[in-house]
Amino acid sequence: MTNLDAQLLAELKQDGRASLSDLAATLGVTRSTVRTRLERLRTSGEIVGFTVLTKADVQADPVRGLMMLEISGPGAGRAFQRLTAMPGVRAAHSTNGKWDLIAEVGAATLEEFDEILFAIRRLEGVTRSETSLLLSTRR
Repeated sequence: MTNLDAQLLAELKQDGRASLSDLAATLGVTRSTVRTRLERLRTSGEIVGFTVLTKADVQADPVRGLMMLEISGPGAGRAFQRLTAMPGVRAAHSTNGKWDLIAEVGAATLEEFDEILFAIRRLEGVTRSETSLLLSTRR
């Protein structure tokens, strides 16, 4: 991927409906260059699709955090499945290093957030956790 491709992707992340003309003007290239680059990015699989985000999709939970989890024993797969099925868990990631799993947690209140954390800590195989509240997010 070239620097121009990266800039094009960044512009599309800001406005996925930007016209070829607007993208070309912003990037300082021709419309045909933008069209060719877009087609190449789609064909290579770098762009896998386009979607619509609604207001509900981007409305953040007032209380959000990342919960790092240490899992022991053979129950890691089950813990991962149970974790992803829990209400309040927005995403779960397996990772390497000190922590085995990272859960993105969201809730309407601190009390609800605490209940979610408590439920996660009770999952079979969870031996240790550390949680950090998300204070702000920049894109």
